[in-house]
Amino acid sequence: MSDLVALVTQHGVTLLFVITLLVRLGAPLPGAPVLMVAGALSVTGGLSLTASLAAALLANVLADGVWFIAGRRHGHRILRLLCRISISPDSCVRQSEAYIGRWGGNALIAAKFVPGVSVVAAPMAGALAMPVGTFLLYETAGALIWSALYLGLGVAFSGQIDAALALMSRFSAIAALVLGAAALGYLAYRLRRRQLFLRQIAMARVSVDELQRMIRDGLAPIVVDVRSEAGRAVDSRRIPGALAAALEEIPRLALTLSRDHPVVLYCNCPNEASAASAAGLLAERGFTSAHPLAGGLEAWVAAGHAVDEPVGALVAESA
Repeated sequence: MSDLVALVTQHGVTLLFVITLLVRLGAPLPGAPVLMVAGALSVTGGLSLTASLAAALLANVLADGVWFIAGRRHGHRILRLLCRISISPDSCVRQSEAYIGRWGGNALIAAKFVPGVSVVAAPMAGALAMPVGTFLLYETAGALIWSALYLGLGVAFSGQIDAALALMSRFSAIAALVLGAAALGYLAYRLRRRQLFLRQIAMARVSVDELQRMIRDGLAPIVVDVRSEAGRAVDSRRIPGALAAALEEIPRLALTLSRDHPVVLYCNCPNEASAASAAGLLAERGFTSAHPLAGGLEAWVAAGHAVDEPVGALVAESA
């Protein structure tokens, strides 16, 4: 931590700008601690609080602006990329869709404080064709709140931060071990949760070829699109004849479905997570032939099969 103070003191606002920019682009760097150290140093005159706030604000808007444009141009593809490299890829898409779909522009503010969603909110807003002016308004507000909060904490607890940093500098090796152990413990916890989730959704998948064969042989499979409303707005393609029901709507949909037909569920998320969860809900209700589609919608499209694109739906690529 003493090295962190030395770096912030020596390179000041430039370092603060670069680290905040990289954090918002998705790099695993200590953005909040750097802001707090900068806030503490502003009390002693080591840094300008106004310049620090301006640098953090600009870095936030620039980085999220890049993701917003990427989402606007590439839609669901950029979201899938981001969620695949996330530590929690199975919930990443669903969480980001839920935030934007439920809160609209306010999600850009809340997402600043939600790990795993903070980087995804801006491209999701772009993919949903949020007006540029609306994006800039909420993005600036969120960036201002996030930056001011951590700088303010540094100012408010400058004495304690100085004391903690001084103590850590005296016991730097022990502090490094403690921080390293905490980081590894958190990573192990998240990986364990992911392992348990993957075990929970482990079940037989129906391949694209098998689904096509069911349709061709007249088995009349019930195909269900379990993406959220926001997810379907980002990518309006769907398998012809598919019913639309988000994961939370599956229990209600189960009351209307026939158990005499196979049910194939698909999503557009890593590991077919939402589709597998929906199949599990149907299995609990007595459906013995409910399975997720392996590879989801992307696999269906990649195989060259036809898709429907409802008239009037938002198509991010054309925005």
